[in-house]
Amino acid sequence: MGKINWFLRLMIVGLLLAACSGQQPPKETTKPNVLFILADDLGWTDVSYNGSKFYETPNIDQIAAEGTIFTNGYASAQVCSPSHASIMTGQNPARHGITDWIGAKADTSWRSRGQFNRLLPAQYKRYLALEDTTLAEAFAANGYRTFFAGKWHLGGEKEGSLPQNHGFQINRGGWRKGSPHGGYFSPWKNPSLENRYAGENLSMRLAEETAAFIKQNHLDSAGRPFLAFLSFYAVHTPLQTSEKKWNKYRNKAEQMGLAQAQEVFIEDKRKIMRQWQDDPVYAGLVESMDDAVGYVLQVLESLGLDENTIVVFTSDNGGLAFS
Repeated sequence: MGKINWFLRLMIVGLLLAACSGQQPPKETTKPNVLFILADDLGWTDVSYNGSKFYETPNIDQIAAEGTIFTNGYASAQVCSPSHASIMTGQNPARHGITDWIGAKADTSWRSRGQFNRLLPAQYKRYLALEDTTLAEAFAANGYRTFFAGKWHLGGEKEGSLPQNHGFQINRGGWRKGSPHGGYFSPWKNPSLENRYAGENLSMRLAEETAAFIKQNHLDSAGRPFLAFLSFYAVHTPLQTSEKKWNKYRNKAEQMGLAQAQEVFIEDKRKIMRQWQDDPVYAGLVESMDDAVGYVLQVLESLGLDENTIVVFTSDNGGLAFS
């Protein structure tokens, strides 16, 4: 994939600001396409370009090598729904009202979890408000075709808060659930994404749906720009991978001397934490997502769209181990 030039880098800033404000960006002769890739629960040390010696993410590393790395940015929340809502609207959680992951207990219902601390979680909004302008609505207003694939978790059909209710013309796999219901291998249980064959990998399927949209748009829209939002369920639990990748990383852990290491976990104030990266299942899940990223990047290049497509990669929050 070709290097992203400075013009495109500046354009993404203007487009994102326009999405946050609801204002239209200045008209350009050729508008860039935008591929926004969002990982779920991927920590900043879970990619090899950022120092991981155990996980392997060559395709994400390629994006970092050819673009700009933002090192002083922070997720708006430590759980998914508020963070996703902030990315969609440009608002902080206190403003859009989704202050916890949708489905979490609040008020006195928190007691049902066996929690008896004095402070109770406050009530929060269970869906993305229709009056809030989203990225998709801002881009659509500027002539873009809009596509969404993957994790939504910002409301459902009951609330009238699915991706297609918030400016996305096509929705593949986005619904009320925040985890891959049924797992990362078909048959999964997702009303917005049919099963094709047993054992199909969910991350790659979402990449294929995104690539299919890009190809079709290239054929039938006469150069109309697109916003493709690829929102992976990975690397959210349940942690799952293929036997091939498990064997690869199990062998790697042994070669690095990690499989024999003692005291893998340490106890924090409220939970047990993994001290270092050595889990072959998680590593395989990370690499499967990276494989999917690479698939979409290859399609962009094969169509000659890589030089006029802004690729953004980020995570909502997370990380299994720091080092």
